[in-house]
Amino acid sequence: MVRLSVHSLPDPAGPPADAARTRQGRWKMLLVLLVCAAPVLASYFMYYVVRPDGRTNHGTLIQPSRAMPSAQALPLRDLTGQAVDPATLKGQWLLVTVAGGACDAACENKLYLQRQLRESLGKDKDRLDRVWLIDDGQPMRANLQSAMQGATVLQVPRSALAAWLQPEADQTLQAHWYLVDPMGQWMMRFPAQAEPRKVLKDLTRLMRASSSWDEAGRP
Repeated sequence: MVRLSVHSLPDPAGPPADAARTRQGRWKMLLVLLVCAAPVLASYFMYYVVRPDGRTNHGTLIQPSRAMPSAQALPLRDLTGQAVDPATLKGQWLLVTVAGGACDAACENKLYLQRQLRESLGKDKDRLDRVWLIDDGQPMRANLQSAMQGATVLQVPRSALAAWLQPEADQTLQAHWYLVDPMGQWMMRFPAQAEPRKVLKDLTRLMRASSSWDEAGRP
């Protein structure tokens, strides 16, 4: 007589030890992500929550912040027509101006004040990049080239830009400065006809609050 032995089928989930190791690995990964994000979250908490009574921001906090779109959703080009990946802008605070390439007197004044605000940050100025997004497909006016030395000037379709940045009600995209943090999150919008002194105050506070995790220059 031939005796047949019946064995149980293998467990699709794997041995209990493997499942335990998988769960442990996931928890470790989550812990690493939380540790990396903690300084950023703490600096925002200190700036926006733990603050003395009576302090007000000139800029409006964007809640929730809006992540910088991908290259497909936000097709950027430099002044030579070369494609620029939005991800290359990360790693620095960005003070963004939106305007057409012809740049009227109001636009030119905004660009001038944008430069002055950055210079006024003193030792922290290298942590902030000034960015001009040209949204009408027109070339930058030639006599602005010297004034925009050191700035980032990019062409972007207005429709694509409007899916990321948004103005206040009854305002245009061109009316504001937009502040983007080093992780690529649009997190603040300054009002139309913003007061430079108050904008500088907000920027200075943010530089101070983020000093523990943000350094000048892109990684």
